[in-house]
Amino acid sequence: MTRLLCTLLLSLLALQASAQSFTASIDRARLSISETFELTLESDDATQFGKPDLSPLDTLFEVLGSRQVNRLTTLNGESRAITRWIVTLQPKQSGYVVVPPLTLGDLQTQPITLHVQEANGDSATSKLAPVFIDASLDQPSVYVQAQSVLTLRIYHSVSLYDDSSLSPLEMPDARVEQLGEPRTYEKDINGIRHGVIELRYAIFPQRSGELTIPAQAFSATLVDRASRNDFQPFGPRPGKVAQVKSPEIPLTVKAKPADYPSDAPWLPARALSLAETWSPQPDSAKVGDSLTRSLLLKADGLSSAQLNPLPATEVKGLRRYPDQPQLANQISDRGVIGSREEREALVPNRSGQFELPAVEIVWWNTHEDRLERTSLPTRSLEVAPAPGLETEPLPSETPAQAWVQGPPLWPWQLSSALLSLSTLLGFGLWWHARRQPAIARANQTGPSPRTLLDDLKRACLANDSLATRHALDAWARQQPETLAEMAARFVPLSDALDGLNGALYSETGQHWQGEDLWRAIGTLPRNEAGTSNTPQETSPLPPLYPR
Repeated sequence: MTRLLCTLLLSLLALQASAQSFTASIDRARLSISETFELTLESDDATQFGKPDLSPLDTLFEVLGSRQVNRLTTLNGESRAITRWIVTLQPKQSGYVVVPPLTLGDLQTQPITLHVQEANGDSATSKLAPVFIDASLDQPSVYVQAQSVLTLRIYHSVSLYDDSSLSPLEMPDARVEQLGEPRTYEKDINGIRHGVIELRYAIFPQRSGELTIPAQAFSATLVDRASRNDFQPFGPRPGKVAQVKSPEIPLTVKAKPADYPSDAPWLPARALSLAETWSPQPDSAKVGDSLTRSLLLKADGLSSAQLNPLPATEVKGLRRYPDQPQLANQISDRGVIGSREEREALVPNRSGQFELPAVEIVWWNTHEDRLERTSLPTRSLEVAPAPGLETEPLPSETPAQAWVQGPPLWPWQLSSALLSLSTLLGFGLWWHARRQPAIARANQTGPSPRTLLDDLKRACLANDSLATRHALDAWARQQPETLAEMAARFVPLSDALDGLNGALYSETGQHWQGEDLWRAIGTLPRNEAGTSNTPQETSPLPPLYPR
């Protein structure tokens, strides 16, 4: 039991030690011997309270300063304390220089290699101004849509306020992308220490010919050391405002080579790679398994937006389910490295051997100035059967089976003929019935016109204005004309209706006499259609209310 506890304790200590890290990184890997760079050391070991040993740096570098930054981060609900040491270094020799491993307790960083170039000794006298700009291109000519890197360095030998500004780089015939954030470091020019603000841009010209990179204007306020003590935070800043411009730089843009294939997309890159990964590995694939195939295309000197879609895997027997492509851009010392990753799930629905076609990318090598082809070879995929998941192919007919005598067809033919004949007969009867006159309507179930007329007469002779109104509306609904049309062509009826309406909506309604209205309805003449609206109709039945 004691041995088991000791083993568990040692395992926990080893796990904790593996989780701790001490890393080193630099802000740039290429610089001049008179320039400075920053080395960042980072540790997440909360048990270390000391500082890293910087003595191995003294042989190859001059340590100009260091500062410590403490941070507390939270990841997946777990808090971590991170300590950073930022060291400003200046190389003492040119060439490829290695930052040696540094130690912090029991932890150690990895070595880092950087390229230190010789300092330029041809600094012009005008560059001794307090503020000046230097602009340069990595190459004087490029192919159309290829990358050209513009480096802009702003030198200042005096301190600047934080109100500095730089005009944006705009080119209508080119696409411009800024490469990362501005870098700041120091450089010794003619024995004078200068602060440097470095910006880099990737320029992709969209047409061939001669282009001009326009000048950029930089403006800043110089700190006046004599009046620094009189500085007021809310007042005007003392000092001189400096405004400088970068030089205009010509750029020659070459057209696409004539020997480039016309059916292939134009891809001018410094380097290009194509890789393939599988998850899981297809060696033990079975029917119904989902195999994820990832194709990663990387191009040095092109952005991810310039990379075209890769050919799809179209193989009979493999169902393909593509995913959304993943586009990314990586910033390097030489510019942009664009990548495009396409994933697709391949599900075999039968066993056997499948041949995945080769994937080939045609591109132009701008470094070697020649046509290149990068490809993945044809891959053979062996799929094992899985019980219950494989779709069996239908057996093919043999010649003997094709000519076997089947059951007689005449009963089916006879039944089909009878069905067609009965259908035609039914259609003929329907057409004949459609041409016959319509059946007379059934008598109305409501009250007859004679009953409505008797109700109207009884209400009029009783001098009941409200009952007369209801009986009059019911009688008028069964007439070929509306009540308004009858009143319009017969004045006595119009006057009688006015008297009825006045009795209904005035205080004199109790003295209304309905005899005039009944007399007007009885003497109502025929309308233009020749029909009679009067009650002078002969009826075999005697009146319900004789006079």
